[in-house]
Amino acid sequence: MTPQTSYREAGVDIDAGNRLIEKIKPFAQRTLRQEALGGIGGFGALFEVPKKYRQPILVSGTDGVGTKLKLAFQSNRHDTIGIDLVAMSVNDILVQGAEPLFFLDYFACGKLDVETAAQVIQGIAKGCEQAGCALIGGETAEMPGMYPEGEYDLAGFAVGVVEKDRIIDGRQITDQDLVLGIASSGAHANGFSLIRKILTQHAVDADTQLGDVKLLDIVLAPTRIYAKSLLALIQALPVKGLAHITGGGLLENVPRILPETVMAHVDRRSWVRPPLFDWLQQHGNVAEEEMLRVFNCGIGMVVIVAPEHGRTAIDILRANGETVWQIGTIQRRESGACAIAID
Repeated sequence: MTPQTSYREAGVDIDAGNRLIEKIKPFAQRTLRQEALGGIGGFGALFEVPKKYRQPILVSGTDGVGTKLKLAFQSNRHDTIGIDLVAMSVNDILVQGAEPLFFLDYFACGKLDVETAAQVIQGIAKGCEQAGCALIGGETAEMPGMYPEGEYDLAGFAVGVVEKDRIIDGRQITDQDLVLGIASSGAHANGFSLIRKILTQHAVDADTQLGDVKLLDIVLAPTRIYAKSLLALIQALPVKGLAHITGGGLLENVPRILPETVMAHVDRRSWVRPPLFDWLQQHGNVAEEEMLRVFNCGIGMVVIVAPEHGRTAIDILRANGETVWQIGTIQRRESGACAIAID
């Protein structure tokens, strides 16, 4: 007789998955909004569009964390990587003026470590609290043989809502508008293949310092979530354009929101570039143009407003905890000219 086998013997522990669900329920509960119907554990997550919207348009975004995960594995630090996951999707939908409503995650691993997964999802819940959105569901996939021991992958999915007549799409951007830059919290979750290469070349370990702070603490700092400050700004005055400075840096993300008739002229001396980026450039021998294309270089979000709203916009953002500078202006674009110039 063929001996009996089980799913657990094949490498999948259903009971561990159930324990994880019970462990994360309190984290998710803290993020819930009144529009969320039901809780964690259903086949699908239910959410009612807020009644305050007259012509609600849903805005969705999805992203991962990329190879920043490798540093989390190597340093055994899993408590903030979930904030990165939320930030990468939420910041993307914010640029169209959307209020983040809810978030779902996908956690995949070879063998489920309940404690590690709980740390990751607790970070996701913290990110959702910062964004003001509800963590209403997700998926945990245990797939033996798919991932090396101790590793996992993450994906996230955010949905927000904006009034149809208040969508921010950049069409109203004109000559003489102001370009404001909001500070990043570090490298966020972009450029980590290059960062890891430089760290390896210089044998950076847990004790390596950059000034008075451990370098790995700076590198692993979670991505800043701009939801509350940007929503306050959008409510207070007309915002013509927003650009999340993610993969592609300033050079590639600012042009995405500009009409073909204008360009952005940015002065790189107008903001304080964090020491991390100087360290990476020096130790990696990275050209300045490459730095501006790979990293945010200290600017996590760009805001474009009319000249008469510049001072008020800066005041509102600073009152909501942001560090912000005027980093440039919008100018007419000549035929064949680049959409952004950084001097």
